Amino acid sequence: MRNSLKVAKWEMKKNMKNKSFIISLFLTPILFLVFATLPSLLEKFDSEPEPPTVYIFDDLHVWNEMEKLPQLKELEWNVKATKEENPSFLEGKENVAYISLTEQSLNDGKIPVYISEDVDGDFVHETRFLEEPLRQLQLTRLDLSEEEISLIAKGVIMEEAEIPHPESSQKGDEGSGESDPFKRLVPGVFAGVILFSIVITGMMIFQSASQEKKEKVAEIVLSSLTPEELMNGKIIGYFGLGIVQVFVWLLFAIPIIMWRFDFPVMEYLLVPETLLLLLIAIAGYLLFAAIFVGIGATVEDMTATSNFQGMVMMLPFLPAAIIGPVIADPSGMIAKIASYFPITSPAILLVRLSALEEWPWMEIIISLVVLALSIWLFMKLAGKIFKTGILMYGKNATPQEIWKWLRQ
Repeated sequence: MRNSLKVAKWEMKKNMKNKSFIISLFLTPILFLVFATLPSLLEKFDSEPEPPTVYIFDDLHVWNEMEKLPQLKELEWNVKATKEENPSFLEGKENVAYISLTEQSLNDGKIPVYISEDVDGDFVHETRFLEEPLRQLQLTRLDLSEEEISLIAKGVIMEEAEIPHPESSQKGDEGSGESDPFKRLVPGVFAGVILFSIVITGMMIFQSASQEKKEKVAEIVLSSLTPEELMNGKIIGYFGLGIVQVFVWLLFAIPIIMWRFDFPVMEYLLVPETLLLLLIAIAGYLLFAAIFVGIGATVEDMTATSNFQGMVMMLPFLPAAIIGPVIADPSGMIAKIASYFPITSPAILLVRLSALEEWPWMEIIISLVVLALSIWLFMKLAGKIFKTGILMYGKNATPQEIWKWLRQ
């Protein structure tokens, strides 16, 4: 184990001095910062249009009360009273509007709003706040009681509602916390980012093993330690690189999210569920790292990689093919089967647990057991391939040769 830790330390030092790794380490959060702040910067430079001049023909004598409405203050209209009953005087004027409040329009239930061509089309929607006081005026003229007016003004609306679960009949803070989707979503996204980052970083193991094989460094290294120690050291080292990368990204991302969107990220992250999701992400890395380091030892020339090795590198992205059905039905048959299949299990579990209100603990335990056994098996198989493949020069190994090594 001591030799494996030495290899891990050496791999981390080597890559931390690599210019391309350093650039990608800091360029990603900088780009995130730019895209997060760019809209607000553009808003500052973008000149806001001047509010329109609104002429009010008030034959109902209600505008004095309407001026007290808070919505009008937010719109910042330049309001002017007019005695011109005909809006034709607006011809040739820019950024103007005319609202006709007459007895005829009130009886018809349609208040005409005239606007010049350069006024934003949303202006008519902005006048919607005037409908309620005019409706109240209509009801008042019907000589109804205040209770009848209140009932009619309230109206009836159709509202969508969810079917309550029997176990959710309890009320209080506990129930309201479980209904909060961010309580499940934020830890799931956090673990998903970690899984994606360390798996992508783990792909560098493939290139590392191949490069050492091409430069014939492996013979020198293996003179002082065993192939298993070298392989384990690489897996640990690139895991550390992935964690460093995630830490730097989150160091930028979390403050930006809290500032830009006023979202309490840490309140949702500091929950026990996050630990389980992180465990699944780490298990996913160990599984794919074993595959990458084993297959990387079979490749000498990266430019001549066979279709077999190329297909292996696509395995972490296999869950993307079934992500749609899983999101649509997290408890469906496809989601359950994918949770038990080792290659898709880490990503699909993270998606399912982020979507489900109640976690299926029996399925989670079975998936974790299958995942742990798969990691052990893949580590054993990768060790056999790495032991022979790292010392084979001159060509890339064929699937038949790899199968032969596994049977030894």
